Amino acid sequence: MTLTIYQVDAFTDKLFGGNPAAICPLTNWLPDDLMQQIAVENNLAETAFFVKNDTGYLLRWFTPEFEIDLCGHATLASAHILFTELGYNSDTIYFDTVKAGTLIVKRDGDRYSMDFPSRPPFAADLPEGLVEALGTDKPKDVLRSRDYMLVYDNEEVISNMKPDHAALAKIDTLGLIVTAPGKDVDFVSRFFAPAAGIPEDPVTGSAHCNLIPYWADKLNKTTLHAYQLSARKGELWCELKGDRVLMAGKAVTYLKGEIFI
Repeated sequence: MTLTIYQVDAFTDKLFGGNPAAICPLTNWLPDDLMQQIAVENNLAETAFFVKNDTGYLLRWFTPEFEIDLCGHATLASAHILFTELGYNSDTIYFDTVKAGTLIVKRDGDRYSMDFPSRPPFAADLPEGLVEALGTDKPKDVLRSRDYMLVYDNEEVISNMKPDHAALAKIDTLGLIVTAPGKDVDFVSRFFAPAAGIPEDPVTGSAHCNLIPYWADKLNKTTLHAYQLSARKGELWCELKGDRVLMAGKAVTYLKGEIFI
């Protein structure tokens, strides 16, 4: 069996920036364990698989450790491949998912705008050992939705953070978002998920399902511009629309190849 595979850098307009995702278009689902093995072999934060259905596409995402419930950058990357490589000729794609419902991606010039569920974080207790694992002072706010979210006063704290990933992996959470007001944008963030086999994710769409409603409330505005301050860096244009969030970004294709199984 031969499968086509693509690799896309998402939330960037430059190769080697943003967040890389592997994309495998399928005609029918492969066994779950085989998709997991492909994700392990790719060794990227996410490998996305999609299958055409009556309304659009069924979409699933796998980290090197397990199938995940929601992934933004691999959704954007999947849409990019459909638009640029697979001849998709409408400006809107509907992705049906098991745990995140229907995700809508629209092409708008050189950007792709994604319509995702809003996941406002709520106040939470600070887990034991988390501040020590991050090597920082206590945050201004501690919140949680799917992931913990720690809020700090300035961008420098976020950019200078050097966490102990082994210690972070012991915290009971899929991921950890750290965020602060930005100097040149509305807010900045970083995302760590060592328990999912991702020490630091370069650009994280699902984290912005938490970040957008939080910063929209704090800054009293619904349209936001954001950077994720990983080494590769990512840029997002965001909007809060009721119980949904819109996040837009660019993408570039890095490779096209074949998998032999």
